[in-house]
Amino acid sequence: MFTGIIESLGKVSRVNPEADNIHFTIESEISGKLKIDQSIAHNGVCLTVVEIGPHFHVVTAVRETLEKSNLGSLTPGSIVNLERCMQMGDRLDGHIVQGHVDTTGRVVEVSESGGSWKFVFSFPEHFKGMIVPKGSICVNGVSLTVVDAGDAVFSVAIIPYTYEHTTFSSMKKDDMINLEFDIIGKYVARILEARAL
Repeated sequence: MFTGIIESLGKVSRVNPEADNIHFTIESEISGKLKIDQSIAHNGVCLTVVEIGPHFHVVTAVRETLEKSNLGSLTPGSIVNLERCMQMGDRLDGHIVQGHVDTTGRVVEVSESGGSWKFVFSFPEHFKGMIVPKGSICVNGVSLTVVDAGDAVFSVAIIPYTYEHTTFSSMKKDDMINLEFDIIGKYVARILEARAL
């Protein structure tokens, strides 16, 4: 379980396909603090550490993960947002994030406004009930508050700190992003769906 508060940026140094899986070697400031079998979120995707070195770690993404996220588009040199799993007793600064990406979206617009940035994203319309104004959303592993929400687009406001310390600073129009919707909203939607049957 995660909070959506990014701890570090990582750089993909190696992409090693094996059958339907891809092994990613990531270099980061926190790699040396990790342990084998530990969970760590990469752009919001929970992956298990399978190998570690002084300044790198290796994780494996299976086909389903690659199909539901933007990890399959990573190449050597790509930068990813990293967050280690939450520790019991810590403050929950973002919101409850599972690291289970629901779908991908696209960057529609990026604009600077009075010292902050507005990002508009598109997403598959059948998920429209999962996003509400002022609700929580996880974009590439970053816990954010929705500003506006439409049937197939939503916007967020990014403060300078978040912009400078995450992959938001390099995002551009048409980039693919990972989306994880709020778990509480998903449970409510499931209960309402079951009652309608």
